[in-house]
Order: sequence, then C-alpha cells, then structure tokens
Amino acid sequence: MDILLLSISFFLLSVIFAFNFLLRPHRLNLPPTPPFCLPFIGHFHLLKHPFHQTLQNLSQKYGHVMSLRFGSHLVVVVSSPSAVKECFTKNDIILANRPLLNTTKYLAYNQTTMGVSPYGEHWRNLRRIGSLEIFSTNRLNFFLGIREDEVKRLLCKLCGNCYKLEDEFRVVELEPMLQDLTLNVVMRMVCGKKFYEEDYSSKFRDIVTQILAHGGATNPGDFIPLWNWIDPTGFMKRVKKIAKTSDEFLQQLIDEIRSQNDGGDTMIHHLLSLQNIEPQYYNDQTIKGLIQDIFLAGIDTLALTLEWALSHLLNNPEVLKKAKVEIDCWIGQERVVNEADLPSLSYLQGIITETLRLNPPAPLLVPHCALFEECKIEGYDVPRDTIILINAWAIHRDPSLWEDATSFKPERHASGIEASESYKLIPFGVGRRACPGVGMAQRILALTLASLIQSFEWERVNDSLIDMSEGKGLTMPKAQPLVAKCKPCPILKAILKARTNC
Repeated sequence: MDILLLSISFFLLSVIFAFNFLLRPHRLNLPPTPPFCLPFIGHFHLLKHPFHQTLQNLSQKYGHVMSLRFGSHLVVVVSSPSAVKECFTKNDIILANRPLLNTTKYLAYNQTTMGVSPYGEHWRNLRRIGSLEIFSTNRLNFFLGIREDEVKRLLCKLCGNCYKLEDEFRVVELEPMLQDLTLNVVMRMVCGKKFYEEDYSSKFRDIVTQILAHGGATNPGDFIPLWNWIDPTGFMKRVKKIAKTSDEFLQQLIDEIRSQNDGGDTMIHHLLSLQNIEPQYYNDQTIKGLIQDIFLAGIDTLALTLEWALSHLLNNPEVLKKAKVEIDCWIGQERVVNEADLPSLSYLQGIITETLRLNPPAPLLVPHCALFEECKIEGYDVPRDTIILINAWAIHRDPSLWEDATSFKPERHASGIEASESYKLIPFGVGRRACPGVGMAQRILALTLASLIQSFEWERVNDSLIDMSEGKGLTMPKAQPLVAKCKPCPILKAILKARTNC
C-alpha cells in the first residue's frame, strides 16, 4: 500500500512539473513568477479579494514586472512608473489591444465597442467619433445646463425640504443620491430622459449593475476553456441573457428617438443625424456600443469617486475647512458655484486628484494585451497573446514615489505633476487607449464636490472615522456605504428660491 501511494504521488508530481514545463516558452526570459503553478488553474489559487492588493503583495516579493498564469493565459503585472512608461511609449501600439474574452464577446458586441475592440481601423474610427462628436469641448459645453440642473436637484434632495431650511443636521445616505445624480446627468446627455420621470429606471440600473458584475476577468472560462464547455455555474448563460436585455434596451432608446424626429440635440440625436450622412460608420450597432461605453464608464465610477472624496473630507476636517475657505474666497455666499469657477479652485482640484490617487475607479485599469506581436518590458520577454495588467493602485501608493503615501494630502498636487513623473499618477489610464471621457468626468466631479462643500456643513454621524475599507467590484466600491450628517448653508436659500420643483 505504501509503495502504491508513493507511486501515485510521484506520478502526480511528474504531471505537475511536466505541465509547467510545457507551458513555459523555451529560451524566453519571462518576468519572475511565483512557484506552484497548478495544472489547469495556474496561479488562480493565489488570488484573493481585493485583487489589486494581492498583486501588490506579490509584486513586492517578485518584482515590479512579474508574470502569472491565469489558466492557459500568461499575465504580466506591471507596478512601476518606469515599466508603465516603457509599455505606453516604446510598446504603445503593440499593447494597444484588449484581451479577447468570452464575456466581452457577448457583452460588447463581439468586441466591437471602443473600450474593448482590438487596435486597428475600426477602433481608430470609434475614437475619432468619440473625440469629435461626443467628448469634444463644444459638445460638453452644450450639456452644461444639464450638469448644473442635476447638481442643484441633488442639493435639494439633501436639504430634505424645498421650502424651509432648518438650522440642524440631518443624517443622509450618500450612495443612492450620488448614483441618481450621475445616472440622470448621463441619461439626459445621451437621450434626454430623466430617470426620475421614467418607469424603467430600476430596469436600467439592473442592466448596468449586471454588466459591471459580469464584465472583466471574472469568468474562469475566459482562462480555462474546459470551464466554458461545462459552465457549471451558469455564468455564460447569464452573460448571454444580460447581453440580450442590454441590446434590446439600447435599441429601444435609439428607435424612440428615431421615430420622434423632434430635432433634439442629445448624443443619440446627434449620432442619428450623422448616420444619415455616413451610414457605414454610424450604424445602429456602433451607436449602441458608444452609448453602452458611456453608461458603463460614466455612471458608477463618478458616483463612487464622489463618495470616496466625501469620505476623505469627513475623515480630514481640516482639508474640508480649507476647501470651504477657498470657495468662499473666490465665490462667496452670494451666488452658486458654476463650472466657470472651477479652474480657480486649485485646492478643490487637488482634493479630486488625491482621491483618484488613493481610490482609482479602475485599480488595475482596463487590461491590455500583446495580441499580435511580442515585445520586451524592462528586459523581460512578453510573448504574443500575453495579458498586461497595470496595477495603478499599487503605483499610487508606492512609498518610494509618494511621501506618506497612504495619507490624504491634497497639498501634494499644488504645483501639478511634472511630465517626467506623469506615469506615477494614472487613474484614467495612459497611452492611446486612455479614457476619452476625462474632460466630462472632471467637470462633473469638480462641480458636484464644490457645490456640496459650498451649500452644506458636513460632519460624521459619530466620533468614529469613516470606514475606508474597499468592497468587491471592478470599480472599487466602498465596503460600507457613506452615511453622514449635513446642514444647509445660507447659499442654499438662493437655490431653493430659484427652483419651484425640487
């Protein structure tokens, strides 16, 4: 019996070593990798939530450029500015592709949306459309009134009474109100609908939540082909159902606006007018893909960033006081802050930047891929079809790059970041696949945060600090939703007086 057990153990060990040997490309200088790469699953057994923190811990042991096996895929994790710079200067075109995952095949129109499509003529055309027709300064300026109107609506909801301001604090849960704000801003810009006036708001929220929950690298079948064939958890069945529901919803929005023919000027109106001129570029699937990208990138991430920012301010009341003094100095309490004021509020901008440093909405950015060609990163070989993960969260908190790296200090951004150091702060990505909606995000974040600081006094609900632990999710939500106390300032009377329906 002992000999039999010994023989079985020897056989299993031989299989493991043979599997690892066959997976390892010969004569390649791959980045350092942890031991115990298991058959079929690779290094999946090492990953624990939150992934970016696990990868940071591994990088501290194996280096700022390291490799892992996710099933059958080689993954290279980059956690230093110098390596990021090499990725997106020398290797920018090679790494401008996205991994071809089964989830994005169904959720992103067979990988044809701007966010996940391979680099090439189709993607360049989508980027051109986005830059000129959706995110240009002129288009963003056109929707200024929507942003300001929705921010004022948020202030009225926080006040709790549109006709009387009580001189006392009230307890509010911020997460649902901030989600409403970003949802309504984006929806009004995209199709002119206000979700507080629509029956299907819960349906749309569910679609966005489900896509974010099932998107990215959450499907074992993307890395273990046998898993997809069996689909033991029904993951791919749910993905296909979500994709069908999302497509029907987006098509409904487009068809409604097409049938109205009312001369509106929302994003969908604008894209449909261009469809009449260049139907080969602006077909319905392209429009649906562009709108889906805006929904997924512009609703959840903005609301979460605002929630993190307010949490930091409540835990650092001296920072909140400085921000309020700056706003009172530049604007006062006689009029409401507007977007034209924002460039003058440098300390407020520092608060937003510091929030994005400590709590980037995509801590591992969107994965890149050396899809068609091999390259080198800091001397290591990166074979074709290798997935590249940029651990922005780890770079943003690296003590060798930032003094007192885990502390919230907006002052560190007072003079901006020099071009030579730009790769150590990358919340919106970097290179040609960086987020094209940065301008829109910065406007919404700055206007909302400035308005909240100007219009209310803020306090924690008790003496305990706000819990800053992270929850699970691609966009790094808070583990505990923010609950705080707020009391209206006199300036809010002007807002309430100007609005008869809050």
